[in-house]
Amino acid sequence: MQPTKTTCPYCGVGCGVIASRNADREITVAGDPDHPANFGKLCSKGSALAETLSLDDRLLFPTINGERTDWNDATARIATTFKDTIAKYGPDSVAFYVSGQLLTEDYYVANKLMKGFIGSGNIDTNSRLCMASSVAGHKRTFGADVVPCNYEDLELADLVVLTGSNFAWCHPVLFQRLMAAKEQRGTKIIVIDPRKTATAEFADLHLAINAGSDVALFNGLLHYLDNSGKTDLNYTGQHTRGLAEALAGAEQSDCAEITGLAQSQIDEFFELFSNTERTLSIWSQGVNQSSAGTDKVNAIINCHLLTGRIGKPGMGPFSITGQPNAMGGREVGGLANMLAAHMAIENPAHRELVQRFWSAPTIANKPGLKAVDMFDAVADGRIKAIWIMATNPAVTMPNSNFIRTALKACPFVVVSEAVNNSDTAKLAHVLLPAATWGEKDGTVTNSERRISRQRPFMEKPGEAHTDWQIICNVAKAMGFSGFDFTSPAEIFNEHAALTTFENQGSRAIDLSSLLDADYDALEPFQWAKPRMFAHGGFFTLSGRANFIATPYRSPLAKVTEEFPLSLNTGRIRDQWHTMTRTGKSARLMAHLGEPFVDLHPQDAKRLAIKSATLVCLRSSLGKVIIRAKITVSQQVGSVFVPMHWSRMNSNSANSLALLDANVDAVSGQPELKFGRVSAAAFPVNWYGFAISTHKPKIENLAYWAEARIAQGYKYELADTHEPENWSEFAKQFFSTDNIHSYIDKRSGIYRFAVFKDTLLTASLFVAQEPVALSRNWLADQLGKPVGLKILAGCGGAAVVDHGPIVCACNNIGKYTIADAIANGADSLKAVGAATKAGNSCGSCRADIKSMLSIKLLQAAE
Repeated sequence: MQPTKTTCPYCGVGCGVIASRNADREITVAGDPDHPANFGKLCSKGSALAETLSLDDRLLFPTINGERTDWNDATARIATTFKDTIAKYGPDSVAFYVSGQLLTEDYYVANKLMKGFIGSGNIDTNSRLCMASSVAGHKRTFGADVVPCNYEDLELADLVVLTGSNFAWCHPVLFQRLMAAKEQRGTKIIVIDPRKTATAEFADLHLAINAGSDVALFNGLLHYLDNSGKTDLNYTGQHTRGLAEALAGAEQSDCAEITGLAQSQIDEFFELFSNTERTLSIWSQGVNQSSAGTDKVNAIINCHLLTGRIGKPGMGPFSITGQPNAMGGREVGGLANMLAAHMAIENPAHRELVQRFWSAPTIANKPGLKAVDMFDAVADGRIKAIWIMATNPAVTMPNSNFIRTALKACPFVVVSEAVNNSDTAKLAHVLLPAATWGEKDGTVTNSERRISRQRPFMEKPGEAHTDWQIICNVAKAMGFSGFDFTSPAEIFNEHAALTTFENQGSRAIDLSSLLDADYDALEPFQWAKPRMFAHGGFFTLSGRANFIATPYRSPLAKVTEEFPLSLNTGRIRDQWHTMTRTGKSARLMAHLGEPFVDLHPQDAKRLAIKSATLVCLRSSLGKVIIRAKITVSQQVGSVFVPMHWSRMNSNSANSLALLDANVDAVSGQPELKFGRVSAAAFPVNWYGFAISTHKPKIENLAYWAEARIAQGYKYELADTHEPENWSEFAKQFFSTDNIHSYIDKRSGIYRFAVFKDTLLTASLFVAQEPVALSRNWLADQLGKPVGLKILAGCGGAAVVDHGPIVCACNNIGKYTIADAIANGADSLKAVGAATKAGNSCGSCRADIKSMLSIKLLQAAE
């Protein structure tokens, strides 16, 4: 097959990918050197895409109530149930919950069906959890959801301020561009984040603010700029309004007291921002996922408007999205409070225009329910039928146990999914096999407004259909016209036509140049100007940008005596959402393959929690049991837990189950960066580590976490009770009598191995303390004729152990890097030359830098 140019399905960077398939049908992926988002670079997740295409957990045919059915029956059941529910209870009794994993064409027909033909606004998206506060902030100030910057500004800025963004881990390809600019031009980097992240390792100034205090910091900056005479009077006078009100709203008590920063740090930040014309401010979920998220966005934008630093090379406020098509969903009205083509659902003229363009029988006349409110309505019975597409809300929503309960009680739940065992898929009455990346055909829009093609390079497996086909078939079965599309190109053309329909410059998005374009050959295309608003041209009624008053408000979740710790959740380097894709790659699971909690040494000492032991985190909503990771990168009194683990790969690690569903009053985005928890050591009788070519019996253990390895699976285990007979336990655990063992009852060490012929198929290691073994070395022994020496837990002096994986792109272990440093590699460049570590996506460079720093400290001693 000829190489296929497509787009990565992960973050909002929107990297170009070239997928190739050889004569043996093996897929390889590489970065597209011609794509302007990445110029051939890929992060660890993107480079491992070919490792995630297996069909072992794919949903291959439709089911109704768990029984296999055909597409005709499944489609008829959905159409009939939705029609009957609407007839009895009205259009607002049904809802769609969709995803930034959908392509623009999928999003377009879903929005068209719900808002223009069913007649309800009840379609919302998991992008509500990602960037809704940025959408709201843009609309309040600019009059439209427009990102005014582009990626080239990373290379042109003299100062880059990263707020609530672990850029090195969450957007590694853009981080590489920034680091190259730092090396070549001396670009200064300021990181504003309560944690000392991998990104903060490379900052010229790290402001470890108190969680949720961003508004206070930027309000202080606004006043400083105004008092220092940095106001661009020409720009504010001609192109803005509301400055006096914004300055009044920014008045507050001591900035240092609220943020927890030293005054010297605040002064340094204010001076750098004030004196650097080419300043780019970048933010992501640390800003958006807040009960004051919209105000945070506007507080940042206010500082750029005041100084006229917008729409010019190397400067501006830049929201970076977390999903590959969060922007595309915004363009076609995938949010409950929007119409298609950037039109407003509250605007009667816009409603009439869209209804007329669609020849629709009705049009939603008010915003629908946003994500949190939508599932509240499912729980209390207002919504009686819901269709969930390409997302996993039973894991990703705050108070996720409540979401599970709500879906279990809902009369009719439809789930379109690619995998058969997600937490949400298990709750479906009708489960539909959807095509996924590599099989789908359409477009996505990245964070700089660049539309790129996703092209198929594999056949759809089993009976899987594309999302737009599934939606259109249901629409037609409900009796609606206007859904007779035969290709994604037809849908995209209708979307483009709507953006230009009676537009005449009144709306930011206008894809008239793409009408009737050669869809198959479509090159990456940035809509509107590369940069926006340098000379005004805002989409507000006045034509001026609105300064927004943003008085500081603390997070809604208050730390109490019962729950004294603040909880922050987020992503880790090599994983994506709930790991239904990245979790299939052994390489990506090798870096951080187990759920954990970061906590400061002082908190650990106070709570008598030892490194690598288990911790029970509790909130008023539930508990999780996870591994302790003690680190000074965490603030005292706060903890961080990744959001990726679900019931698919751990029995008690869903961090979002601990969070109240507090939302921003403007955007409806939940506060996922601040919760209230307590922490305590979780006492267990034994710890275990297992490897196996098949899944063992783990259901009744107090703790387990599963991760893929090259030949099977690895497991972290623990339980509160000791088996009466360890040999019998091992036989039941691995479902075989063919067990070889080493038992030392006095020290509480038990080790077991299983062979098929002479090849190792499973092994279990048990101890009274966390098992201290080289996990990656052990995982490599599966399927090999290692003999009973495996029970020693190590290969001996003659065997090279590369250690825990640091560089996932090139599969380089910690001990390999340590050896290079010991042999004279004294810089990131030197380590890269010796080992290849850090030479690809660069997101591991912070870990390498830490190892280099330790070496320097040891030398100084």
